[in-house]
Amino acid sequence: MNNEPGQPNAELLLQLVIMKMPFGKFKGRLLCDLPVSYLEWFQQKGFPKTKLGILLETIYEIKINGLENLLEPLKKQKG
Repeated sequence: MNNEPGQPNAELLLQLVIMKMPFGKFKGRLLCDLPVSYLEWFQQKGFPKTKLGILLETIYEIKINGLENLLEPLKKQKG
């Protein structure tokens, strides 16, 4: 999917509201619902060098910058 420069990747954002954490303390929780404290821990330890890592880093940036409203239309669309 080609996006305009500086625009969020819609596919990536959609993954945040449908993909669940595959392991750890919050296994089974939607990535968009992970607590900031957990994401901060990952940020300090280093995000995985995988698609999951990209998604975790993305939701971390969204949450610390107060941009969670970007995900609301996607959550409604999914549900």
